[in-house]
This record gives sequence, C-alpha cells and structure tokens, in this order.
Amino acid sequence: MKNKVLILILALFSWSTHAQVLKLKNQEFELHNVTGEIVTFQGKKALKIERDLNAIPFDSTRLEATVDEPHYARLLGLEDFENGTIEVKMYSQLQNPAPYSGIAGFIGLYFRIQPDDSAFESIYLRPKVGRSDNQLRRNHTVQYFSYPDYKFDTLRKIAPHRYEGSAPVALNEWITMRIEVNGETAELFINDMKYSSFIVDKMLGKTKKGFVGLYVDIGTIGYFRDLKVTKRALQVKKAGEKEIAI
Repeated sequence: MKNKVLILILALFSWSTHAQVLKLKNQEFELHNVTGEIVTFQGKKALKIERDLNAIPFDSTRLEATVDEPHYARLLGLEDFENGTIEVKMYSQLQNPAPYSGIAGFIGLYFRIQPDDSAFESIYLRPKVGRSDNQLRRNHTVQYFSYPDYKFDTLRKIAPHRYEGSAPVALNEWITMRIEVNGETAELFINDMKYSSFIVDKMLGKTKKGFVGLYVDIGTIGYFRDLKVTKRALQVKKAGEKEIAI
C-alpha cells in the first residue's frame, strides 16, 4: 500500500515539474492538456490557449466521454478558492479548418479544482449561438457542469434546461465573464450587466475548495486577460429570507 501511495505522489510531482507554465503580468498559469502562449492580441497581452487533442483525444461519437475534461490553464498560487468572485475577459475564435462540425467557441471557467484534476465545477459559454435567431439554440449558450459525474450530456438527460441558459454573447468579441460563488450556488454575470444571466442554485460537485482555471474545448482558440479572483466568506441568508414565486 505504501508503495502505491509513493508511486502516486511521484506521478503527481512528475506532472507538476513538466507542465508548461506561462506568466501573464503577475500571474502564472500551468497548462493542463492545452497548448498555449502569451501573445499581444488587439494591442494587449493575453494568454492564448487551445485544447491539446494529442493529450486528450476527441471522439464525436463519444461526446460525453471526450469533452468537458481537464483541459485548461490553472492559476497558480491560489489553491483554496471556495467562495467569492472570479472575473475574466475572454475572446473566442473558431479554429479553421474546424476539427468538428459542432464547434461553438466553448470557453469559460473552472473552479474548486482538485490538485489532481479529479473533480471541479464549471460554467462556460457557447458564443456561436448567443445571438442566434433560434431561441432553442440561444438557450444552450451557457452551460454548467460538475466533473466527473455531471457533464453536459448527462445533465441534458437527467435535468433538461436546468443547467443551461442564454446570454447575449458572440464569437470574435471580448466578453467579461463574472461568477459569484457562494456555498452551493453560482451566479453568472456577463459584460458588467447589473443582473445575472444565469444561476446554478445547487451545484452538484462534492469539492468545496480548490484551484481556478481558464477553459477551452474542441475547436476553440481562446484569449484571456485581466483575471481577478476575490475570496470571500460564505454569505448566509438572513432568517426569514424567502424567494417569492409568482
């Protein structure tokens, strides 16, 4: 048993010492199953990342098994995010040629990531459909999932419409994404709007704290800058506070 534990520790150490680390201003990002570089994009420094299909192969016939995996850039120096605010500016482009016909510019955030990538929470966007003239497509713009047990396809089957929503976003433009995390809830704000676009009233993961990461999936070229993470104590509702249903 001791030998197995030692092997696991050595494996994790080997990964951490070989993973590529990029520095943007005063922040360092460790690449997990993505390729990346620091670039000047539209006049400002940004972290550019794309999913590494050699590290985690994609199979269009096995979407549930090969998307929403640990392909992201991890913010180093903050391993205990639990509650608070995560805000980032991000820009989604589609790869050309497209590796898959269903690409939609998948881009967003991971949080409460476990050190070994075994579990995390996520909210991400599909900017390609954010301003579609088809309402059904618009309703798939925002996606919550909880890795590893509740990825997007599972959630569509067991709780259709509950973990997806709309947001006024598009490809090829900067999007300010802010998530307010508080206990079991997560609330999404887009482009500094006063009111949220999307709420997860009860997250499904068992992880309570961990790292924060920047996510892209199949077919996305993602640019990120101005990541801000603010930790905050759990905000408990006052006694007697209730939601009113109409």
